[in-house]
Amino acid sequence: MSDDKPSYTYEQAGVSIAAGNALVKAIGPLVKATRRPGADGEIGGFGGFFDPRAAGYKDPLLVAGNDGVGTKLKLAIDSGRHETVGIDLVAMCVNDLIVQGAEPLFFLDYFATGKLENGIAETVIAGIAEGCKLAGCALIGGETAEMPGMYAEGDYDLAGFCVGAVERGEQLTGERVAPGHVLLGLASSGVHSNGFSLVRRLAEDKGWRLDRPALFDQDRLLIETLMEPTRIYVKSLLPVVRSGKVDALAHITGGGLLENIPRVLPEGARAVVDADAWAQPGLMAFLQAQGNIEPGEMARTFNCGVGMVLAVLPEHVGSVTAELVEAGETVFRLGEIVAGHRGCEVRGSQGTWSGKADWSASHDA
Repeated sequence: MSDDKPSYTYEQAGVSIAAGNALVKAIGPLVKATRRPGADGEIGGFGGFFDPRAAGYKDPLLVAGNDGVGTKLKLAIDSGRHETVGIDLVAMCVNDLIVQGAEPLFFLDYFATGKLENGIAETVIAGIAEGCKLAGCALIGGETAEMPGMYAEGDYDLAGFCVGAVERGEQLTGERVAPGHVLLGLASSGVHSNGFSLVRRLAEDKGWRLDRPALFDQDRLLIETLMEPTRIYVKSLLPVVRSGKVDALAHITGGGLLENIPRVLPEGARAVVDADAWAQPGLMAFLQAQGNIEPGEMARTFNCGVGMVLAVLPEHVGSVTAELVEAGETVFRLGEIVAGHRGCEVRGSQGTWSGKADWSASHDA
């Protein structure tokens, strides 16, 4: 090679193979900690194996889902709080599987950035591993992409992919829901992972000091309340789902109660929710007051304190409630299913709002 010609390397172009290898080595113990029957918890191959028979399934239907964290990531990046967005990533996927009656089995992640900073990447992936442990699924692989020029300095993006299983004939499709069913709600842990474009807009316009105690909770910083990770409902819900006492589940993400409950209703069934049946959390009241947000807009943008909704027969309300409380959930009796066009009405002292499912839109912002 001529001495007067420069010799280019991948690292000079902004990609460090050594950094990538170091990250894989560092996260190895985190991945192993998510081992479960059916998966060995090893990474490094071209793909991850899972054995449904070893997990106890005889004739399983596989259920798959993927999701991201939305612009909550931007708040994490700007505040330097990367510890819990991995839990958010897992939660947004596994909560979508349990509503089908499926047990999450394994998870894969995608972490993309312009320049790999192993301290940040390892922290994020540690959160993903923790989320997998909370959900009882194995982290069997993923992809770390270092792409110079694709992202602003310090930025990264996340995507998650999860596969679960349910024995054939035991899946939840909502077909069993009919007028007379009772709606139970499980409390959310905060904003979860939706509506953060509005949260960030309010923070900027109102000049919030995120590093100060929250007005509604003097024991916590405002940033801590906003970054509280999405609650994972899998372990508490799986036993009551398998008992046959739950006829439908709705994960309350973007679109709120108004648009998510109708997604699991058959035609002829309409949800009626009493907005006064539970106390609005302080964080939600703060957001509404700060933005002078109309109640109907709140009901479509945020979960308003309810992260999951169950449809159960009246005779099962007591036992299901008791089991979920024993599992650590806060349970509200939200309303009921009545005859009518498929949709949802939220009625309260501030008014009445109606909604229906809109599968054409994505709300995870």
